[in-house]
Amino acid sequence: MQLQQFFSPSVQHTLDVIGIFVFAISGALLAVRKNFDVFGIAVLAEVTALGGGLFRDVVIGALPPAAFTDLGYFVTPLLATLVVFFLHPHVERIQTAVLVFDAAGLGLFCVSGTTKAYGYGLGLTASATLGLATAVGGGVLRDLVANEVPSLLRWDRDLYAVPAMVGASMVVLCIRYD
Repeated sequence: MQLQQFFSPSVQHTLDVIGIFVFAISGALLAVRKNFDVFGIAVLAEVTALGGGLFRDVVIGALPPAAFTDLGYFVTPLLATLVVFFLHPHVERIQTAVLVFDAAGLGLFCVSGTTKAYGYGLGLTASATLGLATAVGGGVLRDLVANEVPSLLRWDRDLYAVPAMVGASMVVLCIRYD
């Protein structure tokens, strides 16, 4: 598969929707742990899933942002909310459920954020930086809305920004040497 195929709209959209779903699960699980009601669960799922992508789209000038023009981007976190609302006792049995979904979303948004930024004409360094911001943005907003110190800023938590930086750097290296 040629790297240029990753820039196709269908691949970009698929990566975005998968990333949105797994980040929404992460936000919804944290909301359940914090005893949010169903509306609060939905809000935290939406913020977590769409925050980084909204920031990315505003910075690169993709206006209005995809989250506002594609109904699927808005509905996907609502579906994740329903899954978590009804199945959270089963999902919570996985001790590291929030971390697993957060890591999956982080990886997917690193790739999609970096490739979309590059596709909009940003250089490699700017694309990697925006890929990092796309990946961590929703998680930072999630933590702030849930009244937590963002994981990005805590030394006593698992690494958050470093894997995103490595992921975005790997993407730009693939672009550079394609």
